Amino acid sequence: MHLYTMRTPLAADFAGTLERLAGIGYATVGVSGRQGNPPSAIRQMLDRVRLRAVLEHVGYDTVTGSGLPQALEDVHTLGGQWIVVPSLPGVLHSPAGYREVARQFNRAGLAARESGLKLLYHNHGGDHEVVDGVSLYDILLAETDPDLVGFELDVYWAAKGGSSAPGELFVRHPGRFPALHVKDMAPNGDFADVGSGVLDFPAMFDTVRQGGVRQWLVEHDAPADPFASARASYRYLSRLRY
Repeated sequence: MHLYTMRTPLAADFAGTLERLAGIGYATVGVSGRQGNPPSAIRQMLDRVRLRAVLEHVGYDTVTGSGLPQALEDVHTLGGQWIVVPSLPGVLHSPAGYREVARQFNRAGLAARESGLKLLYHNHGGDHEVVDGVSLYDILLAETDPDLVGFELDVYWAAKGGSSAPGELFVRHPGRFPALHVKDMAPNGDFADVGSGVLDFPAMFDTVRQGGVRQWLVEHDAPADPFASARASYRYLSRLRY
């Protein structure tokens, strides 16, 4: 479970929310907002209910600035293996901007590797736009070092963006996608519980090994009932065969 889905109940009861997720059957989480808790306290809450944090989302300015060493230490404290940039500043939304991002990611990715972690980037719809005849996302894929930079692919945004079908990305860029945000799309384009929408997960997952996927993280950006959404998505994925 990517914990952005659960941000409302986490704000009210962080430990209790983690306990309920473990009770549903989730084994791992991605951290996205600490709700005022230090990393050490979150780690203790996770350990108590036998959940494991695999990654944390950390802002672009932190990862590319002086805050990177502390951010890497915090991911270690949480028990994760990936530090993930969740989005980019709008001012960089151009081919030249994305080429600068790729340079910054390679630099930060080297620091992450030296600390025993790996840097990933999480996409949104705008990342898949074609600007001046160039796919912005393809710039990141082409100009980042695979040994230093990977991708946490949000399959909803890749599909919604229109230029990057998730299954095709796995085939074209093997080994670049160790983590997925598994998020479904309603017929009208809104967010949906996994398995209730229009994305073809069995077909997509047939190619995940080529993408190097090691972690699935359920996400719903705006669930009416976060726990009901968590249960429905878990139920579907636990029964899926591909």
